[in-house]
This record gives sequence, structure tokens and C-alpha cells, in this order.
Amino acid sequence: MPKPRRSVSPLSTLGLAFLFGAAMQSLAAPAVAKIGDEAPLLPRATVAALAEEISGEAAKRDLEFLSRQHRMRGSRGFRAAAEFVAGALRDDGLSGVEIVEIPTDGKRFYGTQRSRRPWDADFAELWEMEKTGDAWAPLHRLASWDTLPLSLAQDSESADVTAELIDVGAGTKPEDYAGRDVRGKIVLVSSQPEPVVPLAVERFGAVGIVSYAQNQRTAWWGEDENLVRWGHAGSFNATPTFAFMVSLKTARGFQQRLRAGESIRLHATVRAGQHDGGYDVVTGTIPGADPSRAGEEIVFSCHLDHPHPGANDNASGCATILEIARTFSKLIRDGKLPRPARTIRFVFPPEVEGTLSLLVFRPELAARIKAAIHLDMVGGGPETKAIFHVTRGPASLPSFVHDVAAAFGGFVNRQSAAFASGEAADFPLVAPEGGKEALQADFADLTLGSDHEIYGEGSFGIPAIYLNDWPDRYIHTNFDTPAHIDPTKLRRAGFIAAASGWFLANAGPQDAGALTALIETASLKRAAETLARRSGLPGDEAAALTRFDLWSEREIFASLARFGAVEPASGKETERFLAARAQIFGPPPPAAAKPSGDGTLIFERNATVKGPMSVFGYDYLTAHLAAGRAEALRLAEGDRYEALNLVDGRRTAQEIRDALAAIYGPLPLADVVEFLKALAEAGVVRLTR
Repeated sequence: MPKPRRSVSPLSTLGLAFLFGAAMQSLAAPAVAKIGDEAPLLPRATVAALAEEISGEAAKRDLEFLSRQHRMRGSRGFRAAAEFVAGALRDDGLSGVEIVEIPTDGKRFYGTQRSRRPWDADFAELWEMEKTGDAWAPLHRLASWDTLPLSLAQDSESADVTAELIDVGAGTKPEDYAGRDVRGKIVLVSSQPEPVVPLAVERFGAVGIVSYAQNQRTAWWGEDENLVRWGHAGSFNATPTFAFMVSLKTARGFQQRLRAGESIRLHATVRAGQHDGGYDVVTGTIPGADPSRAGEEIVFSCHLDHPHPGANDNASGCATILEIARTFSKLIRDGKLPRPARTIRFVFPPEVEGTLSLLVFRPELAARIKAAIHLDMVGGGPETKAIFHVTRGPASLPSFVHDVAAAFGGFVNRQSAAFASGEAADFPLVAPEGGKEALQADFADLTLGSDHEIYGEGSFGIPAIYLNDWPDRYIHTNFDTPAHIDPTKLRRAGFIAAASGWFLANAGPQDAGALTALIETASLKRAAETLARRSGLPGDEAAALTRFDLWSEREIFASLARFGAVEPASGKETERFLAARAQIFGPPPPAAAKPSGDGTLIFERNATVKGPMSVFGYDYLTAHLAAGRAEALRLAEGDRYEALNLVDGRRTAQEIRDALAAIYGPLPLADVVEFLKALAEAGVVRLTR
């Protein structure tokens, strides 16, 4: 989830002040409105109603129930969580509440997602054995499904084996097994079980895996030896197997004993496996009141699945949007808010795979969504070391929606900072049972790794606000518990999401002036960032960055039309502003040189293949290209996502490369062309000329 790094060179404050002053003096239109300490975009009464009603404690109570469920896709625990959410939505008076059941069989596809069968476990234990006479007897229990479900890797299959433990290091390369006979043995590995299975189990005959994989690395990685981390055995293994997850402390103890020449014998009992069923997706709505816009929807999204306890990831996001649903419904029922113009939908799917499957399974729903607000990890208290982010969508999909979220995030930053400093604050959004510190939300560029990337992917083109914590020292571990969740954080995240969603649900021509002012203010800040980046680039790269910046800002203004938030005269004012803003960069950038060779290639998207290339438990390119071909591609993950989004049947490969260079930094054209050709080989895009 970390955001991509950019190389930024500083530009003097005096220089920026001069450039902005010159630009603003050239504007014939009124000066850009300043966003002050008053809440942006919404009437004060609406802000007050939302701030007063939304409760961090209520959200945490729901979170505590969800975190007691082992919420794997299609499992009994997930179904229990889904039924709890559906019941709460019905109790709150939402309409059309249902649990959408999407069939999965391991074979059918929903876009680029190969559907994964549900998985459940009934029992699992791992014991160390000791020799007593001629027999082996249990010595002590190392892992138990009943006491710590996280200790059994997801998608483990049933087994009852006693075998010697052997350390193979990472276990993902043939050389890890050189000189080691693992047939009939259990391997100890530092990697996630899934990439170990093809070699250890299928090729060399191991009977199972014990992993101490330290996934989701942060500055605190390896600091707490007692953490047990989430593991994946793989959804599509040719050979059924099992894997247990142990702490770093346990693994280091094993390694020390094995190095001393000691033999360690383990007994594993597992009753678990995949079964028939499907993805369950809970959804419900607050219907829109405007007949001309009620068919349009604003979606509040989270992901309901996660192993127990999964409090911040992601019971926090689900409980928060459940609290937003309650808040909206109650305020409407009490007459403090009118019904929204557009329909507001709440969606609780399995992460990524559930969202993609829902949008493909119910295409009429996807066609109605104007924007999504996705919450994934929003409640981490001080012990988690989390930084809260208000994250923009893909640079390839510019939208004013992200400026709306940033405006409300900035408002909460200011109010909470004033309160924490002992100053007056009308809306500090402090929960009685929570902390009092400032929020200090970070405003970040796109990071991948959750359902927002499905909405913003080129197949759907839905702008999505992403609220999330990162880093979190307890993510994907047995310490991700409700004790580390702060009700104040839940309340503040809920307010930012609720205010953004409520505004978008009602946005229209009446908001054109306020939105124009908001975009102009944010646009000038982005111009400063572009100037800073440009100063450290060679001429051709600086020109490409400037061209992309000017295109992006124009598209952000154009995105107002998606919500009907334009006025007849707004086009002329926008053109004046954009022309004045362009003067900040000096002479117009030269037109891009005419591409040559592979740079002239143009691709278009295959509309029947929807979704990103990497989904859950399945990589589309790896499965659809020759062995080793996908792994050899040199384009980074973020570049791959944006490159596919930029394929539109008009841009040349050179233009896509230039756009990627503007987003993430310079890169070779050859790497971009190689990736685009691989997409064509996999049938994701077509070469048009």
C-alpha cells in the first residue's frame, strides 16, 4: 500500500509566490475563493448534523462483532458477518437489502478474476512430538485453529501426517532444496506458502509447510517475535496440501535446534478445504429523491473478508460505513436531512475479487455508479503507528471527486489540530471513549491494494475516494484486535466519508461555483508540485510532465459534467483560469516529437476482459502467457495499472510512455511496449495500428 515515490526538487517560495501572483493577476474572473475554517461545500447545518450523529463508539461495537468472525470468502464466518451487516442495514431502514450470491467454481471468470471456491476449516492442530520408548507422543501444541484461526493458512486442505521438519530457507527456488531430501517431510520456510507449494510439495514431495513469512513489511517488521501472520496456501494448487503459520520466535527456535543437529518431528491434523458455494456480497440503498438522478448512485465500499481478528483490516472500514448508513437514515427519518438526490448504495464484498465479480455479475449496477468512497483500515490507534491517508484515484482518471475528499479531510485536520492545541473548534469530532490528538491526515497519490483500484480501473472508469491507514504494525497478524482501534479515528474517517458522499449524492448545477473555486485552489497547489518536479528533469521529460499536467487539469474541470455540476458560463471562466495557470510554466511546452518505430503502435482495450491484471489468488498475465513471460516484464506494478488504463485506441505507445513518465518518473519506451505487447498476446488489448 505504500504510495509510489517521486523525485522532487525544491523550488524557492519566493519564485512560486511571484509565479502565482503573476498568474492570478492575469485572471479576468474573480479571485479564487479561499477555503477557510468553515466546512467546505455543505451548509453548516448539514455539517453539524453529520458531526453530531456519527458515533465512533457505535462503529466500534459493530467492529467488535465482525472481528470475532474468521471471515474468509464464502465461509461460515463470512456468512455470519454478512447476515449481521444485512440485519443492521434492514434495522436502519435501508431499501433493497440483499446478500448477492455470486457462484464460484474455480473455473468461471468474472472479468480477470478466476473465481475462487469458498473455504472453511473445522479443525487444525500442529504438535511437536517426542520419542517415548518405541512410540511417538505429543510433546506440546504449536498451533490450533480453535484458539488462533490465523495459524492455519487459508486454502489448506485436510491432512493427518507425522513427519520430520526440515528448513529450506525461502523455499521458492530450486537451489533452496539442493542437498536436502524433503520427500515425506514438512518444510520450514520464510516465504508465503503459496509460491512454495509448486516446488516443495508438487516437485519434491514434501507433505506440508510451516511458514513464518513476514508479509506487509514496515519499519516495525521483525520487531515483535510473537506475531503470527496471515498465510495463503494457494487457491488453485494441483496437489492439495496444508500450511501452518508460526511466529518468528517459534521459527528461530526451530532453526537453532536444527543447526545444532537436532531432529524435530511434527504431527499435523487438518480438517479443512474448499467447497461449493460462491461470493456473498451484502448491499442496500438509500433511494434517491430526484427522479432525474435517482438512477445514479454513490457507493460506499469496504471489504468484509479477513481472517480473525482483522479489526483494522478491515472490520474498521465495514463498521464505519455501516455507521454512515445508520447516520444518514436516522437524520433523514428525523427530518434533519432531506433524502439525497442520487441513490446512495452500501456494498460489503470480499476484497477485490468480490467487487470485480459484482460489477461484472451485475453490469447494470456498475453503469449507475457515479463515484465510490472506499474505506479500508480507518481506525488504527496510536499503537498501530498508522498514518491516515485521503488518497486520490488513478492519474489516468482525473476527477474533481478527489478534491472534494481532500477538502473535507483538510477541514477535519484543521478542526482536530485546533482542538488538540487547546484552541476553539466547533467540530473536533472527538469520541468520548477515544483519543484527542489531531488527525493529521496525509493527502496521497494513488496506492494500489484494495477495492478502489477496481472502480478506477479502465474497464469501469469510476472515480473512487480511498481512505486508509498505512503503515499498520499489526496488519495481517493476530494483534490486529479491537483493543488497538480508536473510536475518535473511526468517527473522523466516517465524517470525511459521509460528508464527501452526501455532497456527491446531491451535487449539481447549484454547486458549480463552489466546485470551480475548490478545483482552482487545488489546481494551483498541484501546479507548485509540477514546477518542483519539473526543475529536476531534462527538457524532453519536463515538457512531457507539463503536457500531462495541463491535460489532467482540463480533465478535472471536465469531470464536473459527470455530475451535471456546470453552469452555462463556466466554460469561459475555466478557459481563462487554465490559460492563466499555464503561464506559471512559462512558454508553452513543445509538442511531443512524432513517434517512430514501436512508439507509433496504438492499442485498444478488449471490452470483454474487465479488470486489472493482478487480482486475488490469480494473475491474469501469468496464466495467459508462456511460462516466465509475465515475470520477465520490467514495468512496475503501478505503471502496469496506469498503462492499461491509458490504452484507449487513440494514444500511441510513446504517448502512454510519456504519461507514465509524468505520473511516476522517466522510464524506457521499450519496457512500455513490451508490456503492451504482452497484454495483446493475452487478449486484453488489440493492436489497431
